Amino acid sequence: MRRLLVTVTALLVLLATASVAFADNPMVRIETSRGPITVELYADQAPATVANFLTYLNSDFYNGTIFHRVIAGFMIQGGGFDREMQRKDTRTPVENEADNGLKNQRGTIAMARTRDPHSATAQFFINHEDNAFLDHKAKNRMGWGYAVFGKVTAGMDVVDAIAATPTGAGGPFPKDVPQPPVIIEKVTRING
Repeated sequence: MRRLLVTVTALLVLLATASVAFADNPMVRIETSRGPITVELYADQAPATVANFLTYLNSDFYNGTIFHRVIAGFMIQGGGFDREMQRKDTRTPVENEADNGLKNQRGTIAMARTRDPHSATAQFFINHEDNAFLDHKAKNRMGWGYAVFGKVTAGMDVVDAIAATPTGAGGPFPKDVPQPPVIIEKVTRING
């Protein structure tokens, strides 16, 4: 009986510790012209990426940007262009943390980048479906993958609605631009 009590006590301590860690993760709300999306950021698994995202958030960088690339069944991408389709100036790129064990699954948020694995700045995307081909496989140009740094906790219906938006040409892009535009009105931290 005493052994069972010790085991139960240890389990309760473990659960309490896990819920404290969960509570410490930054939570953000992305207010869009289609509705709100709430995202939990995994600072423990992608510390540099989360810090980078929060730096842009704290400077109001994302306010008034758009989701400029939307592909149903793949992802919705935003955070780099204003309503006039002008690219916003960004800070120094962040080191790729795609080797953190997180996967590009439906509802996860990840950093967009160029072919250079360490080129992510402000643009992010939310996976509309599981995209295992974007996951880290090796520390080389072809295998780095795209760094997941959080997950949608509320508002996947909004992500689905954005993904279903008709698209066409816009600004420098020949396709995949939502029409009408989907505005990221404001991004705010909702805890801590």
